[in-house]
Amino acid sequence: MALTREQMAQRVARELKDGYYVNLGIGIPTLVANYVPDDIDVMLQSENGLLGMGEFPTEDTLDADMINAGKQTVTARAGASIFNSAESFAMIRGGHVDLTVLGAFEVDVQGNIASWMIPGKLVKGMGGAMDLVAGADNIIVTMTHASKDGESKLLPQCSLPLTGAGCIRKVLTDLAYLEIDNGAFILRERAPGISVEEIVAKTAGKLIVPDDVIEMTF
Repeated sequence: MALTREQMAQRVARELKDGYYVNLGIGIPTLVANYVPDDIDVMLQSENGLLGMGEFPTEDTLDADMINAGKQTVTARAGASIFNSAESFAMIRGGHVDLTVLGAFEVDVQGNIASWMIPGKLVKGMGGAMDLVAGADNIIVTMTHASKDGESKLLPQCSLPLTGAGCIRKVLTDLAYLEIDNGAFILRERAPGISVEEIVAKTAGKLIVPDDVIEMTF
């Protein structure tokens, strides 16, 4: 069974390490804030000028003026800082973010990512994604493995306008966790109940399947 959005966020949260500064893109990545392990200390950064995001608010903790880059209401944890977006982007461009989690429309075997434009459709636009992919060495993309029509989003070459070139090394989809290396996707983990054969069938780009593909647990 394909992973839910919440399970995808849980799996990404396992990549967090103590002391990390982490930027979460809009969409599925924002849910990672709800699954930060209790035994580590992580500071979540938002390009609109908030360092130290907490979990999403309840009705009791809701503050309409406290928002993330996707204009969702958030909370601020103890020790949080609020500053202007110019300082936030200086932090991103200076390479001071340890992990970036982004959504995407397409990723290809060269590590290219397309996440900001679909011709003829209204989408939110580039936002801070171009700066994030340029300023971060450690990026995880979260996305569905295929479109609603069953077309693969893991491609030999991206067909949409690129956000960044050669910058992606890790992809978590609703079916699998993959790494990108030497012009190929490498299957590392599969979602519970999802067969290797299904992942192969829904991956258009070159896919390497090791002998020891782990099944994720939750």
